[in-house]
Amino acid sequence: MIRRLLCLSLIAALLFAPANAFAVAPKLKLTENRRYLQYENGKPFFYLGDTAWELFHRLNREEATLYLTNRAQKGFTVIQAVVLAQLGGLTVPNPYGDLPLAGGDPAKPNEAYFRHVDFIVNKAEELGLFVGMLPTWGSHWALGKAAFNPTNARSYGRFLGARYKDKPIIWILGGDRSISNDAERAIIDAMAAGLTEGDGGTHLKTFHPIGPGMSSIKLHDAPWLDFNMFQSSHAARDHDTGLYVETDYALKPVKPTLDGEPRYEGIPVGFYNRNATGIDRFDDYDVRQAAYWSLLAGACGYTYGNNNIWQMFKPVTSGSVGDSNRMRDLFGLPGSIIGANIPWHEALDHPGAFQMRHVRRLFDALPFTKLIPDQTLILNGPTTGGAKMRAARASDGSFAMFYTPRGESFTLNKNVIKADQQRQYWFDPRYGIAYSIKDQDNWGIQTFTPPTSGRGNDWLLVLTDAAAGFKLPGTAQ
Repeated sequence: MIRRLLCLSLIAALLFAPANAFAVAPKLKLTENRRYLQYENGKPFFYLGDTAWELFHRLNREEATLYLTNRAQKGFTVIQAVVLAQLGGLTVPNPYGDLPLAGGDPAKPNEAYFRHVDFIVNKAEELGLFVGMLPTWGSHWALGKAAFNPTNARSYGRFLGARYKDKPIIWILGGDRSISNDAERAIIDAMAAGLTEGDGGTHLKTFHPIGPGMSSIKLHDAPWLDFNMFQSSHAARDHDTGLYVETDYALKPVKPTLDGEPRYEGIPVGFYNRNATGIDRFDDYDVRQAAYWSLLAGACGYTYGNNNIWQMFKPVTSGSVGDSNRMRDLFGLPGSIIGANIPWHEALDHPGAFQMRHVRRLFDALPFTKLIPDQTLILNGPTTGGAKMRAARASDGSFAMFYTPRGESFTLNKNVIKADQQRQYWFDPRYGIAYSIKDQDNWGIQTFTPPTSGRGNDWLLVLTDAAAGFKLPGTAQ
């Protein structure tokens, strides 16, 4: 099955080769306003991530190629993966029988294991993807674990930095853990210093905290932290991811921020509830709502996740990997973590993953690095709960965006657009279709009613300066 899917994906890759495949590995930096990311040449970079935590550890090269090809075709730009993985990452070998460290010592990396990591990084580069590389999962350095100390953390960071100095990498420290004491902070600071020594400071760094949590709480002032990352996590429906962005947005010094782990498609609702059954799961609507709430609050990107994919789930008849016994007992499916129930290669094409392409197309169709969140633009409309609207405008008044999660009517002052004539259209985030409304004089107060309403019927209203010539994203009607 995997082999057949790989062949089909490679054929598709030839027909629809990603336009952003790298000739030379690019590097990223912050925009002038320090709210977004861009390439060194000034071209905006939209961070559209996918959590593939177990990619290096659990997939062979054929499978990794299938996965990466699929994600490149869907418009993802960053693949978040862990070198020293969560699920037995120090004790369970990769598909080729290799462990990452000699004797479990971070100062003694195993060359054979890293040749496999090299293959995946190089394949990602061929496909125009950045790798959001986590040096280690947090369970290997936090909470009294003995694998790391400041000395070997620095050595390990230096090794990784030098090895991937010329590759499209974003360093993501942490690994689902937050810093709880000075000793842990010393380990993370040392690892960050080692990465900088190894790559010369050429790659951006961030920190992936435990969820719900925020890197800014303990690390915002860290000189090595280029942008913040939060984890809104998997606790409940209608949990407003924009609130995290608002908090980070107000901090000084100014740094970009994004959700590095929101509610996963297919994960049981009530992640922290030990009585959860796994029957009620987050769907594609939950994913879209989390994405647009955070983006219109000022995030520099968004990370998608699927419960079957992060762990590269493969059904087994018995047993489990690493520390998965507890989760398997909770949800009753042998070999799964947190109720995974679909083989990872089948989950690649779940609706939410396809819809991430529409997110990127919408933002790439506009100079999104000019966006400023502005809830005052909404004169009347839902302000709380699952129907809560979010609004953002361009700093130069050339466009504005409004997200209504339940398709409810709202009223706004159209003067937000600084132009004689404004262009209005609805954007359907389910199918990526832009429906033109009309061009009209830019004055007055107007009430807008989306084409459909109710749960799953979310819409974006986009207003632009008609003279600006912005292209409609996706398919236009």
